[in-house]
Amino acid sequence: MPHKMLKLSTLAILIAGASQASAAVYTVVPVDQNSTLKDQPYFNTAQSGVALLYASTGIQDSGTAPSCFAIACTTEAYKVTSEARRGTEGTPIADTTPYNQNSQDITDQYQLERYCDNNLGYGICNIWAENQFFGRDYADNDEWNGQGLGGLQKKQAAWVNGYHSNTQGLVDGAPINAFATDAANYDGTQKANLGSIIADTTDSIVKGTVGTDFVYGITSSALFENAKGKPRAFSKRGFVNANGQSIQLAPVATSNELVSNMGQTQANDAVVMRNGKLDGKLLVVGSSSYAASFYAKDRDGKYREDTDKLPNSKNILNNDSHSLNFDTMKQCAINPSNNLYANWECQFSTFANEAAFWIVDANGTKTSVAASAITSGSGNNRDGLAVIDKDNDSLSFQASAQAVALKSDGTPIVVGYSTADVRDDFYAMQATYFTPKDSSLASWTATPIPGLNIKPDDDRDFTYTIANGVNSGSVIVGDAKGNGTKPQRAFIYQVGQGNAKFFDTLDTSLFFKDSNSNAAAINDNGQVVGWVDIQASNGTETRHRAFTYINGTAQGPLKTGGAWMLDDLTNDPNAGVGSVANSYRIMNATGINNAGVISATAFYCAGGYENLSKLAHCNGTEQQVVVKLVPNADATANDIHPRAKDEESPLKRSGGSLGILALTALGFIGFRRRK
Repeated sequence: MPHKMLKLSTLAILIAGASQASAAVYTVVPVDQNSTLKDQPYFNTAQSGVALLYASTGIQDSGTAPSCFAIACTTEAYKVTSEARRGTEGTPIADTTPYNQNSQDITDQYQLERYCDNNLGYGICNIWAENQFFGRDYADNDEWNGQGLGGLQKKQAAWVNGYHSNTQGLVDGAPINAFATDAANYDGTQKANLGSIIADTTDSIVKGTVGTDFVYGITSSALFENAKGKPRAFSKRGFVNANGQSIQLAPVATSNELVSNMGQTQANDAVVMRNGKLDGKLLVVGSSSYAASFYAKDRDGKYREDTDKLPNSKNILNNDSHSLNFDTMKQCAINPSNNLYANWECQFSTFANEAAFWIVDANGTKTSVAASAITSGSGNNRDGLAVIDKDNDSLSFQASAQAVALKSDGTPIVVGYSTADVRDDFYAMQATYFTPKDSSLASWTATPIPGLNIKPDDDRDFTYTIANGVNSGSVIVGDAKGNGTKPQRAFIYQVGQGNAKFFDTLDTSLFFKDSNSNAAAINDNGQVVGWVDIQASNGTETRHRAFTYINGTAQGPLKTGGAWMLDDLTNDPNAGVGSVANSYRIMNATGINNAGVISATAFYCAGGYENLSKLAHCNGTEQQVVVKLVPNADATANDIHPRAKDEESPLKRSGGSLGILALTALGFIGFRRRK
């Protein structure tokens, strides 16, 4: 029998014509969901007719337009970027390293379950791991029958069994095509060894859209077929679409043939530059591979290897028809001039990654790309550290630029993380901001965010910290990953002013003790969005809801220093339970522009939830959808309507975000709580 989980269907057409809420702080605007994944072929053994899953990733920048709290905005203003997905990913395409683990050892079902036990602490980690490995709606009494949608097993088995697309990037609900769908766009030195391209085999995600024409994100390579198997050219690379062209963002370090051909890159954020020689060009920030991490030197010049980065073939295929050998994998790093696409082992190559940027010039007819590293170093050293931790073969240097903003003088400030060697004991990922040393952007200064230091031993507060967003005033938001039973905590930091502050110290009612939270983005007005727990965990999965916090000047009726659940700001009691306003519960806010428009992922109940409370029951099938929240210019404090608390036991409800639907949703919102 299929493993039971809620089916998420596309948004009902009738909702588009429904009247919008008028007595709330924000109007909920449904975003079209027109992914073409459902029209593409898929594995014959997989579940058919299952609705796609949708989640938001960001909101179009608003340029110099005024705030929608000051001047009314139309509901059509500003595009929302999102992704559609058939099922689970197993290892998220948006993560530089899977689940932000710098050990890069989540390679099979066992490691997925181990990660869940150590990081999520659920009592059903076996189910979570099976869902991630075998795919959504896998058969719980016959996991290997291929019934599941997506999943890590299908990605790993592609060399033998082929593959079909699982995720697709969208802009305002419409799919985009990245460079990887066309064989002519591949340019590695071993391109001739790839073979013939196979259609409809890429996975992609759109991370954002800037200006009038720039769209950026991440795509996997397509699958190819040659005499040896079905390789991908690389696992994933950043892309920019501009003026009808799709540009590949290649690794910035090209001297190593394994890196230049198979290394990964990511485009995480972008901004249109102003002033100087770069005026009008797009600055894209992200990460880029620069060395293999499964076989490399530590600081003493000793080669270190990690056999755990190569899975057992039987754990992928459930048979012994094909074998995997680590000695063969080592040759991918030692002799990369050999055919990299002749051995299955090379497909599992892992890399050390550095923060990087690309300059994209779109002049209407030609696009050129300039690339460089943000993390400083020479050879295979970055920020003074070797590729491999000398005390732990599994830990490698990892850095990434997650977000960028332009300061008032047009100078960029970039945030993300780099690697610290904690007390000369172990490598850990630490929240960092990067500033250029001059206008050429040729070299940068990396500064760890104070107050987030990672300490050795089991008494440490955090396992890693990451900065997710920054504004023009150099205010940074991000997350600190709690160690052991300690929660994940959202933080905010003003450059040059003391230490990072945690939201659970700024508003103790919304961010209650031991709650988990995520600060995703901040706009130039100092308005922060993200998600926070709305229930205590007690060792089980918890519901999350989106929040906003005003760190800067008041925004409409939202006063400085205040925090609100977005569910309360979309609530309109006068409209009744059947209204658009009561048809949504906002799960996660992913972006906010300077006009105050928010992108979000929401739960949707056709016809409205049974009452206006926070945890109201959906009498139909609850769906996961993408929405845009547009501020109402005439909103006042009287339009803030806190939803009542629903006292019904969550174990008795079919609505909300419990069970496998919650665990599936965690893949979209990036929840990383340790046990």
